[in-house]
Amino acid sequence: MIDLVLIDDEHSAIKSLEWEIESFCKNVNIVATFNSATEAANFLNRNKVDCVFLDIEMPDMDGFQFLELFPKRNFSVVITTAFDQYAIKAIKESALDYLLKPIDSDDLITCFDKIEQQKSNLSINEKLENSLEKLLNSTSLNQKKINVTTDGKMIFLNPDDIIYCESDGNYCTIYLENKEKILLTQKLKFMEEKLSQLQFFRIHNSYLINLNKVKEFHKTDEYVLLSNLAKIPVSRQKKTTFLDKL
Repeated sequence: MIDLVLIDDEHSAIKSLEWEIESFCKNVNIVATFNSATEAANFLNRNKVDCVFLDIEMPDMDGFQFLELFPKRNFSVVITTAFDQYAIKAIKESALDYLLKPIDSDDLITCFDKIEQQKSNLSINEKLENSLEKLLNSTSLNQKKINVTTDGKMIFLNPDDIIYCESDGNYCTIYLENKEKILLTQKLKFMEEKLSQLQFFRIHNSYLINLNKVKEFHKTDEYVLLSNLAKIPVSRQKKTTFLDKL
């Protein structure tokens, strides 16, 4: 089953697309529809879907501005528009398909075949990642490393190289000793669980730090200075536990 969101500022366009999908396409669940791109973005920050059908010309923000809110997307994007001049930009934005209104039913069926194939490929990749992770955890030689996935590749990290991780809604950024940053399409809780058995502590709702990288704790201003000179705030609720762990 494909979980789908429709975004179009024209109510009639959404109704027409819903009818087309329900009439000609199997195994599609329209989870939600939006006339506002802003409301759709808020929904997608809280919910996981397989695909978004996205109009381009909308009043609150256009479709490409909307996509800028999701630099690392965990859903497919299909552009739906009455204008053909956006095709090249849609390709650059890694859109899975580009449907011109009025949408032809055969094109729609072909589009969902592509979505189903991509979803299947992602499922295979997830199974592979899980298998590799189990192998990693069972191998004493590599036991100290963790794996994360970004940009379609799996990266193996030595936890000692991680200084801290920072939350950004449904994403988080890993800061490394070599000054490299890794953006993940995962919440901070994902990294917290990955590093739960090691010397890491969620010092604040938005920060998970490596306790071995703490250089200073400033009691008055309630922040820690890490090895890369980053100043990380300490939550008042976590301060006592943090000091005990140090």
